[in-house]
Amino acid sequence: MKTLEGLYYSKDHEWVKVEGNKAYIGITDYAQNALGEIVYVEMPEVDDEIEAGDVFGVIESVKAASDSFLPVSGKVIEINEELEDSPELLNEKPYESWVLAVEMSDQSELEDLMDSKKYEEFCETEEH
Repeated sequence: MKTLEGLYYSKDHEWVKVEGNKAYIGITDYAQNALGEIVYVEMPEVDDEIEAGDVFGVIESVKAASDSFLPVSGKVIEINEELEDSPELLNEKPYESWVLAVEMSDQSELEDLMDSKKYEEFCETEEH
């Protein structure tokens, strides 16, 4: 399992990359591995307001469909349209293939997320 330093991680296996007030969100290597071959990504609409912990989309694989939960509240300002035609990018490059970007409404929510080391420890407990 691969993680990247400098990202925030949720217990729902999403990662968050922060640039100013903008947060890019994707799924972790652990999540894509658990899902298997990803075949479809359902994403929200630009301008949707979504609260932390709410479902923002669905990722479907040949094994299952899995809800994706937004780790931080905000307004959707961008979606990764590449995933519409190439959902497998989430398998191939999970940390380069973000799903959506939001303008965060409460940056203090980042304090509820894990750094890479804590996330790795969390995943080890999930596997047992």
